[in-house]
Amino acid sequence: MVKFNSIKLILAVSFTLVFGGLGGIVTSGEIANWYAGLHKPSFNPPDYLFGPVWSLLYLLMGISLYLIWKETASSAKTKSIIIFFIQFALNFCWSFIFFKFHQTGIAFAEIILMWIFILLTIISFSKLSKTAAWLLVPYIAWVSFASLLNCSIWQLN
Repeated sequence: MVKFNSIKLILAVSFTLVFGGLGGIVTSGEIANWYAGLHKPSFNPPDYLFGPVWSLLYLLMGISLYLIWKETASSAKTKSIIIFFIQFALNFCWSFIFFKFHQTGIAFAEIILMWIFILLTIISFSKLSKTAAWLLVPYIAWVSFASLLNCSIWQLN
């Protein structure tokens, strides 16, 4: 077992919260304007719910990343971290595609790709740390719901 490393924990959590927050900044101006005018399905959550949910998910992602980062160097660890960063980049880009560029159909295709990479991350992480993998289960659950929401908004508009 690898020892606790507070610097790596702080860096991993800060990374996910900061870059996740940047995506939130992109969405904030669009929610009151463009997003508010869209037709949405009956199961669309209230806008105030998204910020706290994503903040918690980014925190869990950061802790999960830390648990893998602190592992002993190996090809499995390197592969896992690469897959994590691919899904995280897809997560980051989705906000721009959906909210900034208003491309709901392309955003739906992108979120499906993101979901696949989240699943690959969970599978890859589980080989190194069951805890790291389980910390990503709420994330894939929320992205599953967000995918349905994205598809519904695309179809309704």
